[in-house]
Amino acid sequence: MDDFKVTVEIPVQWGEMDSAQHVNNVIYLKWVEAARVKFFLELNGGKLVNQENIGPIVAWQDCKYIYPIKYPDTVIVGIRKLEVLDDRLITEAKIFSKTHNRLAAISKQQCMAYDFKVRRKAPLPLNWIYNES
Repeated sequence: MDDFKVTVEIPVQWGEMDSAQHVNNVIYLKWVEAARVKFFLELNGGKLVNQENIGPIVAWQDCKYIYPIKYPDTVIVGIRKLEVLDDRLITEAKIFSKTHNRLAAISKQQCMAYDFKVRRKAPLPLNWIYNES
């Protein structure tokens, strides 16, 4: 987790498990979302949307499931910026099981800047490009 400046620790809830007795796949993406929100809050000085009404939206994401998480456990989700493209940031999140001390999943996201006032894609804010989180 040393490679990740932004991390969140999340206790696994009993109700997050499915009939196979492991955490449902969609929950992993919710955990990544929690880390991504913290990532952008830190990048934007505590706000998701800046003074120009520009904020992040997810354009694409994937998740590779490596190890099944079960209740009880606590996960640590780390997220970092991998790459800056012309119109989007590529971020990577890793989900670790504290109980099993191992990597459980890897997710990548493409986040675009969105102008919530005019409801369309916007240029990347400079702080997204140059600030490190």
